[in-house]
Amino acid sequence: MVIIPIIDLTAFSNGNAATRQAVVKQIYQACHEIGFMYLQNSGISKNLINQVFTHSKSFFNLPLEVKQKQAWSDEFSNMGYVGIERERLNPNNPGDLKEALNVNKQAAVGIDTSIVTFYDSCTELANTILQAYALALELPENYFTTRHNQQNHTLRLLHYPPLQTPSKPGQVRAGEHSDYGSITLLFQDDIGGLEVQTTSGDWIAAPAIPDTVVINTGDLMQRWTNHVFCSTKHRVMIPSDDRVKQSRYSIAFFCHPNDDTEITCLESCQKEQSPIYPPILAGEYLLSRLQASYGNS
Repeated sequence: MVIIPIIDLTAFSNGNAATRQAVVKQIYQACHEIGFMYLQNSGISKNLINQVFTHSKSFFNLPLEVKQKQAWSDEFSNMGYVGIERERLNPNNPGDLKEALNVNKQAAVGIDTSIVTFYDSCTELANTILQAYALALELPENYFTTRHNQQNHTLRLLHYPPLQTPSKPGQVRAGEHSDYGSITLLFQDDIGGLEVQTTSGDWIAAPAIPDTVVINTGDLMQRWTNHVFCSTKHRVMIPSDDRVKQSRYSIAFFCHPNDDTEITCLESCQKEQSPIYPPILAGEYLLSRLQASYGNS
C-alpha cells in the first residue's frame, strides 16, 4: 500500500551534513515514488496559518458583488477572485465547485500584514525545499533558488462551499489535475476530500495531519527532472457524508520559477533515459496551462 510519507524538516534546517543528507534522501524518495509528502516543523507558525484562514473565511463570507469587484480577469495576471464553477482544473468536466482568491506579492501588501508575512514565510519554506531538491539531484544547493528569486509565486485562498443542490455529472470540488509550477505548499482544514493518484492509478486520501504542510511536485519540476520527480494528479472530491453540508477551506502556495527560466532536462536526470520534453520557458508553460483551465473548450 502506498503511503504519503511524513518528513521532519528540522534535521535539514538545523542538522549536520549527515542528518541533512538523510532528509535529502527521504525527500528524493517521496518525490520519485509519489510526488507528495507531509512536512513537519516547516518553520511557519500555527498562529500565522490560523490568521490567514480567518482572513480567508472573512473574504469568502462577503457578498458576491463585493468579491466580484476583485474578479480574476485574465491568465496573464492570474490575480483576483475566481467564482464558483469559473475554473475547470479538469477541462473535460463541469466547472469546479470552489471559489478562490489569487494573490501575488504585490497584491498581498494591499490586503493584510498577515498575508504578507505568510507569503514571505511560504517563500522561505519553498526555498528550503528547493535547496533539498537541488542536493537530491546532485546540483549546487542554490541551483533552483536562483531561478526562483523574482518570487513569481501565487498564494491562493480556496473555499469549497456546502452543496445546496446535487452536483452535475462528473462535477467535483476540484477536478483531477497536476500543478503547473515547481512545488506547491498546501495548508488544509480537517474536512477532507483531497485525493492523490498513485503510479498504479489508484486514488488515495491525503487527509489533514496536524502541524504539517502538504508538499507536492509540479509539472515544471517533472520536466526539469525528466520524470525523476513526478508531478502527481490529485483532486478534491465531494464528501459522501454530512461534511457535504460544511465549507472546506485550504490555502495553496504555488512556487513558480522566474518567467524567463528555460526549463530544460537536467544532466543528472538523463542517466536512465534521454530527455522526454523539449526546453520551454517557465512563463510560457504556465500561460498555456491557465488558458486550458479557464478556457471554453
